[in-house]
Amino acid sequence: MDDVDFDELVASLTLREENTALKSYQNTVSVVCPACDDPFDDLVVCKENPTSLNISRQLDLCVGNVDDKTVIFTHKR
Repeated sequence: MDDVDFDELVASLTLREENTALKSYQNTVSVVCPACDDPFDDLVVCKENPTSLNISRQLDLCVGNVDDKTVIFTHKR
């Protein structure tokens, strides 16, 4: 993720949720995932360590790290 402009990537996304533990963005413009080069559905930024995620559906995940925060790119199956 070192070669990705994370601020520019996030600027292209739609904020869905923010709380003390995480920020969640929806990818409404088909930005590609920096890990796998396929468009992703959502981006989750974990603001606390540890952070618990409640996922109710089956997803493929790509994971990275930005400014000591874990970022998760979700891909619906």
